[in-house]
Amino acid sequence: MGPTGPRVDPVTGAAVAVAVAAVATSGPLIAYAAAPALAIAFWRNALAGALLAPVAAVRRRAELRRLAAPAGRREGLVCVLAGVALAVHFATWVPSVKLTTVAAATALGATQPVWQGLIARYQGRRLSGGTWLGIGCAVLGAALATGADVAVSPAAVAGDLLAVGGGLAAAVYHALGERARVTVSTTAYTTVAYGVCALVLLTVCLAAGLPLAGYSGDTWLAILGLVVGAQLLGHSLFNYALHRISATTVSVLILLEVPGAALLAWAWLGQVPRPVSLAGLGLLLVGVALVVRRPQRGAGAPALPVVPPEPPEPAGPGVPTGPRGRPR
Repeated sequence: MGPTGPRVDPVTGAAVAVAVAAVATSGPLIAYAAAPALAIAFWRNALAGALLAPVAAVRRRAELRRLAAPAGRREGLVCVLAGVALAVHFATWVPSVKLTTVAAATALGATQPVWQGLIARYQGRRLSGGTWLGIGCAVLGAALATGADVAVSPAAVAGDLLAVGGGLAAAVYHALGERARVTVSTTAYTTVAYGVCALVLLTVCLAAGLPLAGYSGDTWLAILGLVVGAQLLGHSLFNYALHRISATTVSVLILLEVPGAALLAWAWLGQVPRPVSLAGLGLLLVGVALVVRRPQRGAGAPALPVVPPEPPEPAGPGVPTGPRGRPR
């Protein structure tokens, strides 16, 4: 980390840019899909996990065995807890999109950087005043850009509260992911986290008697769009980025999805944003720039740990490695 903040290499920067664009489609697709919110959350994780599992079984088999063994059980537990946190995020934020507008749900879920900063502070990291200023600008800008407000209907108020809870759960998920990604590869981590998340959501869906099938073709297409876009290209690439940049920085960069989601909801669903959206977008970009460029520590405080490259995994049958023995 340089004097001006965390340095992002071009590959990580490109991954984050693609991830932001992908997750911006999440809210509109969820609102469009004619299926229970929790069922949508289950399918996007279950299908993504099903696509990743064969790859992990072939290329990360030894690593998965290590996570289940006593020596790696602590790392494995962190991955499992991340999956539980992800399930809580989806169980709160996805229903919020059905209860309130896409704009309000996305903006209130964008309180994640505040929670992320508090988690970092609890972990002993002293965020600089500039970072806190950036977080405040970004969250305020996100609210202005999407017209988030306290809705008057009970259902919309419940949706607002669920969206805030989703932001808190997402902060916990990324904090655990940052810790896991110090030693666990992207493929292994996402496979375990998505699998655990899907199992938790499946249990909730079955207990609530929610239908998991019988949807229209358009709804299945929307769910597949969520799997390929928001889940595999969105969440997975953010997980990849956590081995280069902090969870706090990632959580602020995710705010860039807010104007994208609002514009898609406007063009696709007719949810027109307020005129102050442009001002909010400008403030959001200022906040993101402040967080990315400012050092995330206070004066005299130790620097945030720089997550090292993914550790090499012992080569063996079915475990190909890349240059210098790094896992792919």
